[in-house]
Amino acid sequence: MKGESGSISRKGIDVKIGYGLRSRSHRVVHDNATPVIDGLKQSCWANMPPELLRDVLVRLEASESSWPPRKHVVACAGVCRSWREITKEIVKTPEISGKLTFPISLKQPGPRDTLVQCFIKRNRATQTYHLFLGLTQALTDNGKFLLAARKCRRPTCTDYIISLDADDMSKGSSTYIGKLRSNFLATKFTVYDAQPPHAGAAVSKSRSTRLAALRQVSPRVPAGNYPVAHIAYELNVLGSRGPRRMQCVMDSIPASAIQPGGIAPTQTEFPLNILDSFSLPFFRSKSTRSESQMSGPLTGGQREGALVLKNKAPRWHEQLQCWCLNFRGRVTVASVKNFQLVASPENGPAGQEHEKVLLQFGKVGKDLLHVNELVQASPSCRLEPVRCTSV
Repeated sequence: MKGESGSISRKGIDVKIGYGLRSRSHRVVHDNATPVIDGLKQSCWANMPPELLRDVLVRLEASESSWPPRKHVVACAGVCRSWREITKEIVKTPEISGKLTFPISLKQPGPRDTLVQCFIKRNRATQTYHLFLGLTQALTDNGKFLLAARKCRRPTCTDYIISLDADDMSKGSSTYIGKLRSNFLATKFTVYDAQPPHAGAAVSKSRSTRLAALRQVSPRVPAGNYPVAHIAYELNVLGSRGPRRMQCVMDSIPASAIQPGGIAPTQTEFPLNILDSFSLPFFRSKSTRSESQMSGPLTGGQREGALVLKNKAPRWHEQLQCWCLNFRGRVTVASVKNFQLVASPENGPAGQEHEKVLLQFGKVGKDLLHVNELVQASPSCRLEPVRCTSV
């Protein structure tokens, strides 16, 4: 009986350590007790000569320029460790190549001179939104799934949880990448990133952060809320009957990014260890906590240098008796929510880059909306109404 009780007690301790993950030291000891075979190192493809492997991957990267054939490039990165490293060196960021390859591409700057066409499918019953990359020039196609969001109503605000997995949209998932939070009146919105968008980014205190600090919760619960953008709707003299004015402050992107040769912060990869991406005081040492407290929030100079966007003012059409914008044929349904974003004059002297449409959003169907990034509107295209009702 004594031996059996002892084995049971030891088993209970192992279970608590395995699922509780009370500290880094306990977790490391428990992991070392069960050796895991690294399949990436022992793959038979790892012995291919690097020169031959690089030549094959370069040709594959050049030939598979769009989805769905581009999935072969992603598959090569999952063969073994050597294949992954060479593939990451060959595949360029969307800003340079204009291609979306890995999930991290969704958090990197887009190309400057080409168009990225996406669309959103809304499910009213489940309050979910799915973002797809358009594979053809048609307004409706199957597309490639990119992101999913789920609407969560709260007493004082509304959250939209954003995930890489359409089947798992929870904050405790490893595919959680951020959220969008609106105030009670839905006039002000804040975009939060689960990972720091750049070095020195300050985490915002929220209810989830406080709970994570007070309780010994699972480390899979994301505690990082890094504000990356603030969106606000302004009232005009016509009230709700006129076109709305929208202003977006991109906290993590400097105003110089839209200038020729400008650089925007670029995240290269997701953290390999989920613990390294969270700002849980329970997992940090005293020196780390003191350094984070000393850093504090962004300074006033940094906020003044942030990129500011505004919606392009529509034109009044006398014949249609409505406000109109040039969407280049990508919008077919009139809606007050249709908009185009351009750089605000607050970023400096007005130039050619301030006339370029950086993002446009428009309605195509009842639950289908198009999102186009980096659009250069031309006067030869027809105008689409922003709102059909006269004011």
